[in-house]
Amino acid sequence: MANEKKANKTILIIDDDESIRISFKGILQRNGYEVDAAGTGRDAIEKTSKRSYDVALIDIRLPDMNGDDLLLKMRDSLPNAVKIMITGIPSIDTLTKTQKQGADAYMVKPVKTNDLLSLIEEKFSSKNPEKDTSP
Repeated sequence: MANEKKANKTILIIDDDESIRISFKGILQRNGYEVDAAGTGRDAIEKTSKRSYDVALIDIRLPDMNGDDLLLKMRDSLPNAVKIMITGIPSIDTLTKTQKQGADAYMVKPVKTNDLLSLIEEKFSSKNPEKDTSP
């Protein structure tokens, strides 16, 4: 029943690592989300110009731009989306910079499935209380 309520939530995964995109996509789809994926910042920008997303999972290091630069570009294309930065190389500077640029959360790889799912729901519910679908 909970999965039916999540079906209208859309997530865009932006990561240059195909195995991570596939893994996240499978996990999120099994949990009732509608998921798209992009391997580059440019691909993500193109997808967000054609469709709105509720959540964006953004890798810090992309082949064509930094994730924090993409985050700035997404402030206009996805103003109400939850933006979660994900990195395998954490730093206080990056955390601080992405928070100032509008990131809603910051996760360090490897990401645990339950932590990812909990964070998505927590951030989505707090940012969009009128769309809260929890029972």
